[in-house]
Amino acid sequence: MIKPVTITLGFLLSASAAYAQTIYPIDRAEILSGARFDFKVEFPDKIDPATLKVTVNGQDYATAFGRAGTFVEREDGKDQSALMLRDVALTAPGPVVVEAGDGARSRKVTWTVYDTGPRKAKNVILFIGDGLSPAHRVAARLLSKGIAEGKSLGKLAIDDMPHMALVATAGSDSIITDSANAASAYATGHKAAVNAMGVYADRTASPFDDPKVETIASLAKRRHGMAIGIVTNTEVEDATPAAMVAHTRRRAAYDEIVEQLFAAKPDVLMGGGAANFLPKAAAGSKRKDDVDYIARFREAGYPMAMTKSELEATAAKSETRQLLGLFASGNMDGALDRKFLKGGGVKKFPDQPDLTEQVQAALNVLSRNEAGFFLMVESGMIDKYAHLLDMERAVYDTIMLDNAVRQTRDWARARSDDTLILVVADHNHPNSLVGTVNDDMSTTPNVPLRERVGTYDKAGFPNYPAPDAEGYPSRVDVSRRLAIFSASLPDHYETFRPKLDNPNEPSVKGDAPGTFKINEKYKDVPGAVLRLGNLPAMMGASVHSGEDVILTATGPGSDRVHGSMDNTEIFRIMADALGLAAAGQ
Repeated sequence: MIKPVTITLGFLLSASAAYAQTIYPIDRAEILSGARFDFKVEFPDKIDPATLKVTVNGQDYATAFGRAGTFVEREDGKDQSALMLRDVALTAPGPVVVEAGDGARSRKVTWTVYDTGPRKAKNVILFIGDGLSPAHRVAARLLSKGIAEGKSLGKLAIDDMPHMALVATAGSDSIITDSANAASAYATGHKAAVNAMGVYADRTASPFDDPKVETIASLAKRRHGMAIGIVTNTEVEDATPAAMVAHTRRRAAYDEIVEQLFAAKPDVLMGGGAANFLPKAAAGSKRKDDVDYIARFREAGYPMAMTKSELEATAAKSETRQLLGLFASGNMDGALDRKFLKGGGVKKFPDQPDLTEQVQAALNVLSRNEAGFFLMVESGMIDKYAHLLDMERAVYDTIMLDNAVRQTRDWARARSDDTLILVVADHNHPNSLVGTVNDDMSTTPNVPLRERVGTYDKAGFPNYPAPDAEGYPSRVDVSRRLAIFSASLPDHYETFRPKLDNPNEPSVKGDAPGTFKINEKYKDVPGAVLRLGNLPAMMGASVHSGEDVILTATGPGSDRVHGSMDNTEIFRIMADALGLAAAGQ
């Protein structure tokens, strides 16, 4: 009888807490000294402002922050009051206790304001392998380095770094993150909700009025006059690149995110996503208005590159200090399609740069700023391909990420290692390398596909051809391939074979809005197996998972990387390396 009573009491306590005030930043937030944020208190009911009492370390909030906020008696026209104070900062390091009362109820949260030491690094480069799982890393090592008698014939640059940690990725509203709130944690040091970036997701209807927190890009520019670079092979409006500067709880608001990118004006902005820069009337545009953001960037002094050739020529000019590169209308194509298969969008955009070429151009331009720079580089198609169960394409883009890291480490060594380099995934995918798929079974024809999966000693070693100078085998359709399977599946036809024409599509849009159905394209592939999924019916692709991700680092400030960390601590590592705290100045 004791156990049920305990559960009931726990539920009542949780329910009671749910009806108290909500305070942003949230409980246990860690705040960089001098970093700007919006302070908000949401009350569950309409209250009399005369009963309002909000204190910071026992002091009236207006005194603590230097000015009073705006009291909203009926927020969004509802009988719920709120207090908002935008663009504030705390400079004194130490614990901060915030209490908000309305005469009947009170809620208390505790923050920690932290300082940094003196600046250690001139530059910080954050590499994000979007959705990069340990299985991708191991597969990239096997394909690009080879293995003999159980020993790898070389190391990946992303693994051959002096400091390593496991990073927890949960968001403020769920144990599973998406790319928006995961990248936002890196960029701001604050937790966020799924689909949100640079804000705490509040209860208002608008996705653009939520309490903001300052990003590292803003801090680096404001505190030190540093240059800012954002490089990706997804759309530049997509979650990870956008999170470096944007503030919204709706990651899909591409038009507004482009507007915010223009307002922030990073010195280098490169990737795909041209469709949301073009005015509505232009061919291929996805904008809902008539604003031409390519023209606006050009008017602001940005030279424009739309091909690899234009990128190389523009970045090589000594006078280039800003650069906009848009190389596809949507996402760019991955390494396997661009270099070998010519699938995806390669026919439409045949002169797309490799991620290594984008990074080299960014380094050339950004290093012309004597104050240093912050650069985020995303190999974002790893995630897109993992969602589609397209493991070969995901692994080739992991090799591409590794090549970009290797060339950047060489660049940093030539500069006496004045640059902190971090390599991390934003979240995991539930992928596992379980063995090999063996089609070389000529003595036993017509073996069902699942019986061709070799595990344990039957796995042996894959027989991909020797990699080229960049680490890519010339073929993926070999007779003994890596078997990488996902734990999250939509209904689909499994072929256990690489897709050589275009990226995999396990499902297609269903007849009803927001639904998906099995892609019949693969139904008649010899040996294809119908696999019923384990996800809700509205999910047409694999989903993220909640395991910790791997962080590796080198350069000044990298000694803080060790053990088990939270994703918000990556912001703190970067802020400390750059000496961004106001209290430390």
